[in-house]
Amino acid sequence: MRMAFEVLDEHEQGELVRKWLRANAMSILIGIAIGLLLIFGFQQWKARELRSHAEAATSYGSFIEAVEAKKADDAAAVAATLRKDYPSSPYAVLAAMRQAEIAVEKGDLAAAAADLDWADKTASESSMKSLIVLRQARVSLALGEADKALAQLDRVAKSDYPALAGELRGDVLAKLGRIEDARAAYQEALSHLDMQSPGRTFVEMKLGDLSAAAEKQKS
Repeated sequence: MRMAFEVLDEHEQGELVRKWLRANAMSILIGIAIGLLLIFGFQQWKARELRSHAEAATSYGSFIEAVEAKKADDAAAVAATLRKDYPSSPYAVLAAMRQAEIAVEKGDLAAAAADLDWADKTASESSMKSLIVLRQARVSLALGEADKALAQLDRVAKSDYPALAGELRGDVLAKLGRIEDARAAYQEALSHLDMQSPGRTFVEMKLGDLSAAAEKQKS
């Protein structure tokens, strides 16, 4: 008797399931269709992203080739394409940073500042952004804008390039006549440099020069 009830229960449950399926067939089909579309759409988006990344990498390679061949116009054209077609790509940012370096070599600090400003607004990765800001501060200092350089340095994450940031902060503070603050900045930079580091000697020299600057201030 118990088995009969169990069979009957299974039969009833099966009927209920079939009725539910019939009543909700359209909703189920729509749900499946949406799921498939989402999967397909994601795959298409991923493929498009990979293709865009590869194209940007190829363009950046062409940019570097043009730079090394000293074909300035070709390099500028490729860099412009990277900015226009792949603005969110790190390759566009890298090209802008390289353009800034070239501008500095030519003595065109205004152009370098403009390239770095674009890179700063576009970059998303934290350590790259910090490197860009360090270069902005260096250009600002070269332009005689020490206060601006100091404000830019305040945007650099403390964990990013502490030796470079400390040394540059010391340079800026020394320019502003803040000798003791500059001394502290150089000492901070030294604390992040190995004893064998080539850059350590230069920071120590700058730290030594502060004594002469302090004496000059007193007199």
